[in-house]
Amino acid sequence: MIRNRDIIVVGQQPWDVEIGSNCKNIATEFAKHNRVLYVNSPLDRITRWRGSKDEKIRKRINIVKGKEKGLVPISNNLWNLYPNRLIESINWIGSQTIFEWLNKINNQRFACSIQEAVDELGFTSVILFNDNDMFRCFYLPDFLHPATSIYYSRDYMLAVDYWKKHGVKLEPELIAKNDLCVANSTYLADYCRKYNAHSYYVGQGCELDLFLNYEKDLIPADIKHIHQPIIGYVGALLGLRLDIGLLENIALQRPNWQIVLVGPEDDAFKESKLHTYQNVHFLGPKPPDSLPAYINAFDVCLNPQVISDVTIGNYPRKIDEYLAMGKPVVATSTPFMEAVFSAHTYLGKTAEAYIQLIEKALAENDTAKETARKEFAGSHTWENSVGEIYKAIEQTYSSAGT
Repeated sequence: MIRNRDIIVVGQQPWDVEIGSNCKNIATEFAKHNRVLYVNSPLDRITRWRGSKDEKIRKRINIVKGKEKGLVPISNNLWNLYPNRLIESINWIGSQTIFEWLNKINNQRFACSIQEAVDELGFTSVILFNDNDMFRCFYLPDFLHPATSIYYSRDYMLAVDYWKKHGVKLEPELIAKNDLCVANSTYLADYCRKYNAHSYYVGQGCELDLFLNYEKDLIPADIKHIHQPIIGYVGALLGLRLDIGLLENIALQRPNWQIVLVGPEDDAFKESKLHTYQNVHFLGPKPPDSLPAYINAFDVCLNPQVISDVTIGNYPRKIDEYLAMGKPVVATSTPFMEAVFSAHTYLGKTAEAYIQLIEKALAENDTAKETARKEFAGSHTWENSVGEIYKAIEQTYSSAGT
């Protein structure tokens, strides 16, 4: 356990983001025993221009203009900083040399905002924790001079065009310059270890109380009429991440199974043949607190990921949500899934394998398996994950003899 330290958390997601955030969960856990400054990403010029009517952007503009205070207390030991410097929008620049020169200027502006807050709070000997931001935070270890700098890898960002353009060169350099790296999957820890020997798998926490403590038998009206067995998925329906063809094959080969998909669709799903099958039901997006009721109505839960650079190393949080409700889960096999979840899920890669595994899951489900799944999911807490981050810090300095 690391206690009574000053920690700066930077990254891609601001505190006022409306979706779940690993970084916010980690910062909250840090703040139980340390003082924490959570820093929003700085406002860039194009976002200012395009989003001037957005309430969140207007707040940032006012802070840059000095009309509002950017340092805001969140809770005991936790503050949120809205940077008071505007940075330039530079990712469109083709020249790596020019990009890096301008990026250093952006980083310097950003660091000045952070340093002002650090001085105001009286932070000393800080730990700098960077949540996967390889551009805006690249030079912060150089400008802020932290006692310890940590790079947190939670997604393979180079599979995304925005990050790939300049990140192919910069991310390995950033990983190497940090004192240590931590990752939420074994795949990403192995990737970081190519550039920094002090790279560690620290697991993933999940906010599972909503799922673990679900006791109601209420069945939502829009699923009540669908007969069993129900094979379900909850989450964003994105063709980049989910195998539409696999779902189509399952629906065709097992017309007596009802495939229920809960979540918003992208164009790939909207235009898919799935909408033509009578045994496939699109129920649309639902409020987060209603999701346990839908999962509870499923006989088997699915995570039919496409295997790609985008997905192969990620930690699918929905697996823990499914398991927290004791449900059998059939998911795509990846090295990470095999290493972490194989004892409590059914893993396959093809439609044929999925069908066999769903049949097996339906046939052998029992109370003992449900209990084991719930207990396993319940061990994936943010307290445990942050505990592994603390161990990684201690191990890094122990191996260095300091």
